[in-house]
Amino acid sequence: MQTIDWIIVGVYLVLTILLGLYLSRKASGSMADFFVSGRSLPWWLAGTSMAATTFSIDTPLYIAGVVASGGIAGNWQWWSFGIAHVIMIYVFARLWRRSEIITDAELIEVRYGGNMAATLRATKAFLFAVPINCIGIGYAMLAMVKAIDALNLWQSVGVDPGENLKIWSVVGVSIFVLIYAGLSGLWGVVITDFFQFFFGLAGAIVVAAIAVNHIGGMPELIQQVQEKTQQDVLSFVPVTFGGGSFMQWSDAAGITLSTFLAYIFVQWWAFRRSDGGGEFIQRLAAAKTEEEAEKAAWFFNILNYVVRTWPWIVVALAALVIYPDSELLTAAGAVDRELGYPKMMLDFLPPVLLGLTVASLLAAFMSTVSTLINWGASYLVNDLYGRFARPNAPQSELVLAGRVASVLITALGAIAAFNFSSISSVFGLVIAIGTGPGLVLVLRWYWWRINAAAELAAMLGGFFIGLGTTVIPVITIADNGIKLMVITGLTAIIWIAVMLLTPPESDETLNKFYTKVRPGGPGWKRQRKQTGLPPLQDLGKDLLRVCAALLLLFGAMFAVGGFLLFKVVTGWVSLVIAVVGWIWLRQLNKSQAPPMPRPGLSDGA
Repeated sequence: MQTIDWIIVGVYLVLTILLGLYLSRKASGSMADFFVSGRSLPWWLAGTSMAATTFSIDTPLYIAGVVASGGIAGNWQWWSFGIAHVIMIYVFARLWRRSEIITDAELIEVRYGGNMAATLRATKAFLFAVPINCIGIGYAMLAMVKAIDALNLWQSVGVDPGENLKIWSVVGVSIFVLIYAGLSGLWGVVITDFFQFFFGLAGAIVVAAIAVNHIGGMPELIQQVQEKTQQDVLSFVPVTFGGGSFMQWSDAAGITLSTFLAYIFVQWWAFRRSDGGGEFIQRLAAAKTEEEAEKAAWFFNILNYVVRTWPWIVVALAALVIYPDSELLTAAGAVDRELGYPKMMLDFLPPVLLGLTVASLLAAFMSTVSTLINWGASYLVNDLYGRFARPNAPQSELVLAGRVASVLITALGAIAAFNFSSISSVFGLVIAIGTGPGLVLVLRWYWWRINAAAELAAMLGGFFIGLGTTVIPVITIADNGIKLMVITGLTAIIWIAVMLLTPPESDETLNKFYTKVRPGGPGWKRQRKQTGLPPLQDLGKDLLRVCAALLLLFGAMFAVGGFLLFKVVTGWVSLVIAVVGWIWLRQLNKSQAPPMPRPGLSDGA
């Protein structure tokens, strides 16, 4: 890092703060202004912010490690969530906007009633705001520390820091995030997210292009990857075609059959984000209308899977070729393939370009942390302080409480960062403690029998079983796929038993929820008869649209990857699949009846 690089980074930070100060007046009116932007976000801004939330400085480091250990097919650990994210577009986006909540925890006392609902809401708010959210902030900070270490940022100004000083430097960056997130609320978060996402993506593309050019072009990169690795690193799915049978498992893919099957058939619906996920729900609830919420969900999927997947995979492949294990050693002497991305920046980027790319990494880090700060604070204020401690507090007091809660969340995330060492292992922990309750979260929208006790049992059961298979090894399971299946199965036994042993919600509560949201499907026949209201959702047609959209999304993603990596057959087959999905989706959308208006409530309410 030269002086000009530091100037670029400094200018970026100052501009971010100024933007946050400018937007602070938009967040001062009410809690809805602070946490859901007054429900006035346009779809393109909400969708980009959702993509920026999943795009942090940890992401390229994580993907570098995944590709090194499991090949491109190892990315199914996060690609599989694309199934849930497509379902979110057509099944849940409009329902969340229609529910008119500020946090997903608030929905609990719309869907359920009584003391059990209040207990569930408080428990979920605390669990998501503190341990789960702060783990997310902590491992984003860990990634930033790794980048600082690999880029020798401290050494470039003549300082040889210890580990604690590195973390404190990241905490310092987080204070910048806290200033604009705490002052401007969700408006500041999403608008800075918009610039940060495309800035961060541009940085990733620059690193990929320069690395590939250094190797001698994409064909040379592919050839060297195949020569230097024993695994089938370039395979998009861990199967091979031809030979003794049409399709067979590839032992060289670096990912076991049980793990792959768990990703495809279990993880996406068993995880706590099965019906959207808290940060995404916040943006869907903040969209101008139900239609804009659906568009935002689509835009997120395109950016997250089709656009941002491949620059990082290309960099990860380049790191496999350029760096032997001996050049990626930690201070403890262990090989850390996650360091390939920042090391490549340092080795190949000239001044100015290095400063811009470091600023792009900061942008990625800040976009995620700002979201987690605002999201965690929304639970503490809306679902704990405003619901239980000060239910009659004026809006100005709740906005102030949101800013105080933002400081608390940032501090707790910094504490978590001091106790982490591996990005991929922390990501595995996040998956483990979040697996289990997903099915309940889906069913509560479509089956009257799900009650608050069942959801509470699923949430706590999954959390503690996840801890018992990771941090506290009560059950030791080496295979990730089997671990996910065990967590899901044990959690299901718990919540089903609790549901059957406890009474259902009252007709009054169920009718009130149905009247407000009016979901489709067969699970609300009694409520339709009692209220006399037809559903606002054609669930059968929405599920067909999900199938078509899955063909379109994954077909487009693998078409881009196929042509980029000279897998021509894969590229053309994937493109055909994408076109079929697009045509099918257009036909379904043409035959979609316009939603019936709801008396007394405008579309933009």
